[in-house]
Amino acid sequence: MKSLRDLPESEKINQLMSTLENYGSVLVAFSGGVDSSFLLKAAVDFLGTDRVLAITASSSIFPNYERENASKLAKRLGVDWRSIQSSRTDNPKFRENPPDRCYFCKKELFENLKSLADREGINKVVDGSIQGDSEGHRPGIRAAEELGIASPLQEAGLTKDEVRDFSKQVGLETWNKPSFACLATRFPYGKEITEEKLNRVGRAEEFLMELGINQFRVRHHGDIARIEVRRPDFDRLLDFGDKIVSRFKGLGYDYVTLDLEGYRTGSMNEPD
Repeated sequence: MKSLRDLPESEKINQLMSTLENYGSVLVAFSGGVDSSFLLKAAVDFLGTDRVLAITASSSIFPNYERENASKLAKRLGVDWRSIQSSRTDNPKFRENPPDRCYFCKKELFENLKSLADREGINKVVDGSIQGDSEGHRPGIRAAEELGIASPLQEAGLTKDEVRDFSKQVGLETWNKPSFACLATRFPYGKEITEEKLNRVGRAEEFLMELGINQFRVRHHGDIARIEVRRPDFDRLLDFGDKIVSRFKGLGYDYVTLDLEGYRTGSMNEPD
C-alpha cells in the first residue's frame, strides 16, 4: 500500500497533512467506511502508528461484518485498534426515534471517545466527516461541534469523489465500498427502535449482500419490508424474488416490497 506522502502534489492533501500534524496525536472514530478509512490511513501516514488510535463502536446499529472489516483494515495499517461496546437502545431518547435521534447517538459516542482520549493522553478526537456532510438533515454534526470533535477531511475541503480517488491511488480496498449508514436509519421517525427490529433489518440486509447486491437499504415499516436498490439492479433483485420473500417472511415480515423510486440516501427524511 502506498503512502499519501508519495502521491503527486495536492493542495488538499497538504492541508490534511498540516492539520493532522498540528494535532500531534489523534483518536480516530473509525467505522470502517470509505471516509473514516481514508482518514485513518492519512493519520498513519502523517503521524505514524504510535500516535494514532482507532476506535470502532460495537452496537446493534452496525452489522458484525462492518466491525470485523474495520478490525482487519486497522490491522493491515498496523494501527492500535479497539472496539467499544454500546447499546444505543438503552437510551430512551434514541429508542423513541425522534428526528434528531442521531444527535443523541453521536453525543454518547463522542463523549466516550473524548474520555478515552484523555485517559490515553491523545490530543484530539477526529471523525471522517467530509465536504458537504454539514448540509441537509445532519443532527449528528451538532454533537460533534458541541464536543469539539475535529473533521480533518472536511477542513481540507475533500469531497466523497476525491476521497474515493485518493483511496484508490494508495491502494485502500475501501475506495469503492458502497455507502453505508447505521441500521437506525431504516426506521420512520417516531417508530420505536428495538434490538429485535435492528437484528431483523440487519439479517435481511445481510441476505441481500449474500445474493451479490451491493447497494441497497431495507426500510422497516412494521410488518412491511421496503427494499431500495439502484434501478439497474431491479431485474437482478426480481430474479431472486422468491428467495427474498421466503427469507424475509422467515424473519417476521408479512409483506416484501420493491421501492420503484430506487435506492437513495435519506429517504426517511423525505416529506410524507
